[in-house]
Amino acid sequence: MAILGLQLQQRFPVLTAVCYSRLISATIHAPAVASVSSLSCKLKKWNNGGRLPRRLVVGLGASFWAQYMNMAGNSKSFIASARLKGAVEQALQNVEWPEQFPFKDEDFQRFDDFNSPFRTSDSLFYEAPRFVTHIDDAAIAALTKYYSEVFPPSNTPGVSILDMCSSWVSHFPKGYKQERVVGMGMNEEELKRNPVLTEYVVQDLNLKPKLPFEDNSFDVITNVVSVDYLTKPLDVFKEMCRILKPGGLAIMSFSNRCFWTKAISIWTSTGDTDHALIVGSYFHYAGGFEPPQAVDISPNPGRSDPMYIVYSRKLSTA
Repeated sequence: MAILGLQLQQRFPVLTAVCYSRLISATIHAPAVASVSSLSCKLKKWNNGGRLPRRLVVGLGASFWAQYMNMAGNSKSFIASARLKGAVEQALQNVEWPEQFPFKDEDFQRFDDFNSPFRTSDSLFYEAPRFVTHIDDAAIAALTKYYSEVFPPSNTPGVSILDMCSSWVSHFPKGYKQERVVGMGMNEEELKRNPVLTEYVVQDLNLKPKLPFEDNSFDVITNVVSVDYLTKPLDVFKEMCRILKPGGLAIMSFSNRCFWTKAISIWTSTGDTDHALIVGSYFHYAGGFEPPQAVDISPNPGRSDPMYIVYSRKLSTA
């Protein structure tokens, strides 16, 4: 059984780097000023002992969500590091999941949900189009290469793809086409500019997690550097399972960049390896998916943005 060491970091935003104009690459790093390491634990004991401890200040402090878990003996501990090749890939190996979803409602709150000088509604925040990319060129190239290896061949009859939390670019392979490629996002101007889409839907998944598609509609669902913004992830992942065809593939990609005030607090309080575990838990507890797997496709660790994938397929019997 995998024993996971959680790199729980107390993070503070670089407030001077936060800019809410359309010009921003407002994908900022929140540098760690303190960390809690060696909190290794067996995942099956997450729920033993009752309620998980809360972070000291929601959205600012570390959650210390493993503080009261028993330390594991005679087991290898994977201590997360953003540049530790292989740690993310091992995060979802042989996991013993607790019976109940281990996270609480407050884990999905965001700094922007509270009164602050930076508070903006999601509709206002995403109102102005941002024709920028949120990961660097090397990370984009790595993601595109990964897609080229796992996507159905271009122009395969009957194939449908949903790009969830989409924008003006989807990072699909150059010239890639399918009969139906749907983009779902928050800004219509961005979606209109996306050349791979055959149609689009403007929808706030945090307000309406119900997806407006028929059962068994899509062969592939993608989500690029946006899974950390979902405040109702289990609802969304259950919907993903519903609309995927049996055996359909869901690919969640993420880096270490985000709109800090819009990312959920459990995300901003933890590190990259923990993020793989968090996303894997969404697949597991939504039900109907194969055991999730993690892949580290970071092109130049330490020299460019890291890039990670957590993926799963809908069970053929679901």
